This record gives sequence, structure tokens and C-alpha cells, in this order.
Amino acid sequence: MASLPREFYNGDTVEIAQKLLGKYLVRRLDGEPLVGRITETEAYLGRCDKACHAYGYKKTARTSTLFMEPGHAYIYFIYGMYHCLNFVTEPEGEPAAVLVRAIQPAAGEETMRRLRFGDAPMTAYRRRNFSNGPGKVCKALFLSSSENRLDLTGDTLFVCDSLTDIGLPEATPSAGEVLRSGPRIGIDYAEEARDFPWRFWLEKEEP
Repeated sequence: MASLPREFYNGDTVEIAQKLLGKYLVRRLDGEPLVGRITETEAYLGRCDKACHAYGYKKTARTSTLFMEPGHAYIYFIYGMYHCLNFVTEPEGEPAAVLVRAIQPAAGEETMRRLRFGDAPMTAYRRRNFSNGPGKVCKALFLSSSENRLDLTGDTLFVCDSLTDIGLPEATPSAGEVLRSGPRIGIDYAEEARDFPWRFWLEKEEP
């Protein structure tokens, strides 16, 4: 297994949010790898970011995960219905994380489809909106608060550079992609932080 080492997460959170784009998120469920290519992320920094749950180093039972050593999963529940997956970054004691906003299914898609939609048919609309939101990502990968604090250098949930790292055929390279950035989503309460351009995504370049 060639998961990203802990050192990858021990750095500048905004830079890590960009470096994660194009890498593969792997969730092993009952022996099957459910894999998605990361296509959208957001950075959150507790020391200066009013959108971060641990802004101002606020440590609670919920936010304690953010203070762990880098390379752990921070999974929280919102709106009484959605889970969101984050990767803890920066040195231990410095609360910061990257939210995984979207992935493109790369392996285990049939299982991911059942987890998302049950027995309902896969319509064009559902395919377009399969995993283009943090709650959808967690549902497709069967992630909940039970996986909060998981070590991302283990073998249950991790990130790798390519499909060959987990013994799968390499995917066809995505041609003509560019990295975009802009304000994060759903944080209008965060005053000046709502305008920080800390959301990053891959977009096909117009010919």
C-alpha cells in the first residue's frame, strides 16, 4: 500500500488543499476498495479563520480531533443529515483541516451507487450529482462519525497518488484540466473569512 505519508499533511493547509486535487481517496469497505479522484477541496485554519470550528483555538469534544497530529480524519455531522470528511493538517495542536467537497468515482462505483441511491435507477441527473458535495462523498463511501479520528496512514481510509498504488489499472489521464479557486461555500456567517479564496477545484479547460 502506498498511502500518502503523515508528512504530506504536516504543512500549509491552503497548499495541501491544492495538492490533494487529482489524488485518490480510498475507503476499504468489507474488503472492497471504494475509490474517488479528489476534484474539490476547501481549507480551514483555526488560528485566523472564523469559518473553522476551532477558530481562536476553541477546543471542545467536537473539535478535539482538529488538534490531533496531522493525517487524521475529522468527520462531523451537520443539519441533522449530512456527514463531512476533512483531513487534519499542520502540526499537532494547530487546528486546521481540508474539507473534501467532491470526488469522481474511480473504482467500486456499483457499491457507491447503491450506498447513494439504493435500488433507484441511475439517471443522468444522479450521475451528474453523484459525489459533488461533501455529504454525497461521505454517503457514497459509507463514512460517518464512527470513522472520526481514523488514521489516514492506515488501511481503512487513505489517499494515494494513483490507482496503481492500490493494485488497480491506472486511469486515463484527465486532459486539459486547470485549477480554480474561489470563496468557500455555505459560510456567510464567517464575516471577512467568507471571502477567503480557499476553495479549490479542477475544471476542464475550454478549448
